Amino acid sequence: MSFPQRRLRRLRRTPTLRRMVAETRLSPDDLIAPLFVREGITEPQPITSIPGVMQHTLGSLRAEVADLVGLGVPGVILFGVPETKDDIGSGAWNPDGIVQIALRELRDTFGDRVVLMADLCLDEYTTHGHCGVLDGHGSVDNDATLDLYANVAIAQATAGADIVAPSGMMDGAVAAIRDALDEEDFIETAIMAYSAKYASALYGPFRDAVDVTIKDGGDRKGYQQDPANARESLEEIRQDILEGADIAMVKPAMSYLDIIARARQEVDIPMAAYHVSGEYAMVKAAAERGWIDGDAVAIEQLTSIRRAGADMVLTYFARDVAELLND
Repeated sequence: MSFPQRRLRRLRRTPTLRRMVAETRLSPDDLIAPLFVREGITEPQPITSIPGVMQHTLGSLRAEVADLVGLGVPGVILFGVPETKDDIGSGAWNPDGIVQIALRELRDTFGDRVVLMADLCLDEYTTHGHCGVLDGHGSVDNDATLDLYANVAIAQATAGADIVAPSGMMDGAVAAIRDALDEEDFIETAIMAYSAKYASALYGPFRDAVDVTIKDGGDRKGYQQDPANARESLEEIRQDILEGADIAMVKPAMSYLDIIARARQEVDIPMAAYHVSGEYAMVKAAAERGWIDGDAVAIEQLTSIRRAGADMVLTYFARDVAELLND
């Protein structure tokens, strides 16, 4: 008599057997590297709370992208750190803004060998740190922000972005961006919507990286998703798809694997997940103390995100994990 448990054990017996029957595979093709480019610096600056990650100069950014391309990572997403900010975040759509300059240089250098994505938001560029412009009462004015997002999308597409990625969670943002892109004949520029972006406590290191502090101790709970809710996020994903999103994202990833899995069952467009700065930093901190095998945990976490249904993972582990997978 052959017991099912024995059959399962037989197929776990060697590494090659385990690899042969693996249900989920992780490869460099699944990874997108978030990269920071800072205006006005002459040397790359380490980000203490995101160990191993830098605020890049234009030169070091090109070198990093070259390494990622060589490792088989297909895409990068750019975040800008400007020298000056204002109340409306005008640096986000300035043709000579740091992200637009970086996009042009990377496109000229790498052509179509890398997919260039650009975060589309205002928070890095505003004095108040919110993702949109404020009304007279200090609250984000959703509708007034949409026209500015359209300006950013056009600037990024003109500079060479393959994909623009609205992260501000403004209602109607995808529709406004799609309309603007199509009107300016950027019909091939895709939109990766941060559709289910939660008001998470895991973004702290990222805010260090982009020098963002929300004015007067405020938060973004009025326009980001409540961590207690799932159905609400699925509705946001469906709405973004109706408005023209080409890729939908869940952010963060590890605490929201259930959302990724439920979304994957409901929608057919590509799904992305953002393994965010806090998730990365916790692994790095525990590994530095010898409490865990950091490389093994990184691969385990990214594999679990793929297993839940994400087609691609934005992660600060992109370079490290690609190197491990290429060994």
